[in-house]
Amino acid sequence: MKSAKIIYLAGGCFWGLEKYLQNIYGVIKTQVGYANGLTETPTYEEVCKDSGHAEVVRVEYNESMVSLEQLITLFVQVIDPVSINRQGNDIGIQYRTGIYFEDFEDEKAIRQLMRQLEKQIEQKVQIQVEPLDHYYQAEEYHQKYLDKHPMGYCHISTDAFERVKKTIVDPFRYQAPEKEDLEMMLTSIQFEVTMKNGTEPPYQNEYWNNEKKGIYVDIITGEPLFSSNDKFDACGWPSFTKPIDPEVITVRKDFTHGLIREEVRSRVGNIHLGHVFSDGPKEEGGMRYCINSASLRFIPAESMKEEGYEMYLEWLNTDDH
Repeated sequence: MKSAKIIYLAGGCFWGLEKYLQNIYGVIKTQVGYANGLTETPTYEEVCKDSGHAEVVRVEYNESMVSLEQLITLFVQVIDPVSINRQGNDIGIQYRTGIYFEDFEDEKAIRQLMRQLEKQIEQKVQIQVEPLDHYYQAEEYHQKYLDKHPMGYCHISTDAFERVKKTIVDPFRYQAPEKEDLEMMLTSIQFEVTMKNGTEPPYQNEYWNNEKKGIYVDIITGEPLFSSNDKFDACGWPSFTKPIDPEVITVRKDFTHGLIREEVRSRVGNIHLGHVFSDGPKEEGGMRYCINSASLRFIPAESMKEEGYEMYLEWLNTDDH
């Protein structure tokens, strides 16, 4: 695996941001502190006055498990990127947003993400992007503050904390091939199902009764979609109680064949997978993701390391999932 990397993120009060970031899959260690100000070794009281420092979270992460692009994407989801010197109820220069880097190779990716964000929101982004000039660790009582004081102040919503805990698949690791290449890549049934919203015959497809342990990935991108942990017998197609990560699929209305159904598509590949119904096991949430084998490739647990999915092995073997 690649070595750990470090990035410094500023997004309002560092208590909540640290708690949020430490829950990201692939983050090894977090620490709060003060960065890029005007004075040396500032105290919290000085930071609250005129030292010019930003409250930041020092994030050490395993880039084999989570990319810098994914970290920043998740970070941006819990800040107001157009606000200046304010996040939530906190006002002051110490609460500005910023991304501070030590590795100059990171700058290009960060700035590209900022340009994409501006295009998406059609506003000027006010997130500082600068090399780290200096960083001072904050006082001990600030470290892991919300772990010590669960009812403490936080400007990040409870829903955001719950969502990030379930986010384990990094979309930046996967890429859809050019459409003109797909007919060469796929069999006729795979092309019919994935590109033309077709359906393969029940009980006559590759994985409907597969009982092996492993993960099911998008046939064209390799993005992990479903796990054997969540597979159950329901019909003549592979059925799952949930996806590996809620973000790896999209659901939209399907009005074909005179029916109203919920179509399931993959995130990066945007291919047709199947449909989701609300008649699944109640004890597992009540959902049934009925998926075409032709949209999937199964990777058995014993082959995951060899095929580049080693980061999901620990997750696959955890009872919680």
